Amino acid sequence: MKKAALGKPVPDAAVQATSGKTFRLHDLMGQHAVLYFYPKDNTPGCTLEGQDFRDRYKQFQKLKTAVYGISRDSLSSHEKFKASLKFPFELIADADEKLCRLFDVIREKSLYGKKYLGVDRSTFILDQDGVVRREFRGVKVKGHVDEVLTEIRKLQTPASKK
Repeated sequence: MKKAALGKPVPDAAVQATSGKTFRLHDLMGQHAVLYFYPKDNTPGCTLEGQDFRDRYKQFQKLKTAVYGISRDSLSSHEKFKASLKFPFELIADADEKLCRLFDVIREKSLYGKKYLGVDRSTFILDQDGVVRREFRGVKVKGHVDEVLTEIRKLQTPASKK
């Protein structure tokens, strides 16, 4: 399977979203998109990150940018998480790790000395042609959404278009 790479169009992939529809990467063409990968629903950092995207969602809309949260949780878990926090954007259920592997966000982690494979908190910005224009890996939640908005504004200024 091909991997998503900075400066390259993303390969297409299809997974389930909270909308009840199939989410396809190629359906994002024609707009900017933010794909943020997070480890697990209903955990402190993931809840804060989702709330930050929710609270700034209108700014993303003004920039004609779609937002999608992605984790390995089930669709049922995502539906509850989205409803309880009133997320205005879709959450993508990637239980089989199709998108996680495509964007190379599965990393070895350690908890209390025990090693396991988990999702590295990461965000990717795609342009209207489906090209990965910016990636953030090992994301720290505080201030991250503002950083993403700044990068989208830079991408949309005439000087950044080549």
